[in-house]
Amino acid sequence: MQTDVSDGVAELARQGVIDPKRACIVGASYGGYVALAGMTVQQGLYRCAVSYAGVSDLNDFLEWFSPSQDDDRDAGTRYLRKFIGASGNDDPALHALSPSRLAARADAPVLLIHGADDTTVPIAQSRKMERELRRAGKPVDFVLLKGEDHQLSRDATRKAMLKAAMDFVEAHNPAD
Repeated sequence: MQTDVSDGVAELARQGVIDPKRACIVGASYGGYVALAGMTVQQGLYRCAVSYAGVSDLNDFLEWFSPSQDDDRDAGTRYLRKFIGASGNDDPALHALSPSRLAARADAPVLLIHGADDTTVPIAQSRKMERELRRAGKPVDFVLLKGEDHQLSRDATRKAMLKAAMDFVEAHNPAD
């Protein structure tokens, strides 16, 4: 899944549509995971990354989503494990795909934004990524949206998220 995004960036660069040295990546939810993976699972593609409510540790997310390792009766659990490609919550193969476990590999500044009341992706995912990036000495900013959910349901916080993302990208990838 990550290579599809990087292949798209490479193709746009090949066509002359974008300058590959000036690409940043921004995403929300699954796209937030993609933005974080673009800095850790792969490197050398982006000048900065913005993740809104992105999953940073796939094992922790599976454990939060369905704490029972052996219970596959729930269709949501079966779907999520299949979508992620996990044999179970503790599948060690997911370590190599979890951005927070690869934080030391991050090669550009990261902005994390998360709603405090998110019940789809717990804020612990962004907090863990922030902690691991700081531990690795990597540049990271964190914006907490108080009273906000996963869907950015409140107009004021939706605008705050967009402003924070734009300000961050402009600061780390200024127009020439």
